[in-house]
Amino acid sequence: QVQLVESGGGSVQAGGSVRLSCAASGYTYSMYWLVMGWFRQAPGKEREGVAVIDSDGSTSYADSVKGRCTISKDNAKNTLYLQMNSLKPEDTAMYYCAADYRRMTAIQALGVMTRNGFNYGGQGTQVTVSS
Repeated sequence: QVQLVESGGGSVQAGGSVRLSCAASGYTYSMYWLVMGWFRQAPGKEREGVAVIDSDGSTSYADSVKGRCTISKDNAKNTLYLQMNSLKPEDTAMYYCAADYRRMTAIQALGVMTRNGFNYGGQGTQVTVSS
């Protein structure tokens, strides 16, 4: 059973930056084999896949954050990151870390995470962007 714990959220002004972290544990194999990503959900809105990184390190981003966000992972530290820059009020949401052992490319995984979700998810961390 994979456990995921997010941290790093908070309140920030528009144009600012935030770095989210996700500590992973409990997996049978190395974190290397996990497809991992971040999705967000704002009140009254659908879940939106934000970014995914596959086991080979390839990444995929939602159009809404492309050029402003960078997803990365440190397999030695068992941690996934999401660096978000040039934040906008519409980025306000609960951000969740998710992981899956299924073999998917990053592009496939972004769609799967958005439509169906991954097998494992965290409790979320709130990001609030004020104008």
